Amino acid sequence: MDTNRQSVIAAGGSPGASANEPIRPVRGDAPWTETLRDGTSVLIRPIREEDEQLERRFIEELSPQSRRYRFLGSIKSPDARLLTQLTHVDNVNQVAFVALIAEGVGDREIGVSRYSAQGDSGTCECAVAVSDEWHNLGLATLLMQPLIEAARRHGFSSMYSIDAADNRPMRDLVMHLGFKRSQDPDDATQVLHTLDLNAPTV
Repeated sequence: MDTNRQSVIAAGGSPGASANEPIRPVRGDAPWTETLRDGTSVLIRPIREEDEQLERRFIEELSPQSRRYRFLGSIKSPDARLLTQLTHVDNVNQVAFVALIAEGVGDREIGVSRYSAQGDSGTCECAVAVSDEWHNLGLATLLMQPLIEAARRHGFSSMYSIDAADNRPMRDLVMHLGFKRSQDPDDATQVLHTLDLNAPTV
């Protein structure tokens, strides 16, 4: 099962960086911190196999609408197979970044971005989701920027997402990031967002 094709992007509100801000460089495997619009510091790092329970809680705590945007359908809790697919990535053909905040003695996942290669076409499908209470703080942009750069670094020529046509926050996010929008020829309720990874950046 293609975890990205079944899962559509649920954006975290309007983008936080200016349209002319360059894509941040990939930070490698080391975690790094970013500051949200409200001053909150979040830790961002590549997803790990041991993140299954963080990912489960993250998905279960999304609102029904955000889960619909994320999965293009109804889902309340991911099964073991899906969790394995979401957290066991090779960091080349599948890449994912999670955003974490400290909570008690542990961490809480509040956002995730990911891409998955589509065969040998040089194309990858992407997704990003942010916890509902963390929308409109620029987190989706901070998660997508390293994802886009990772795809460039690994030689992909284009990135795309399939989204619900009524997902307006996602529309605003990807337009800000340079994606182009078109109607999904196979489903009138969905749209395609496509980014040319070979195009020069501003």
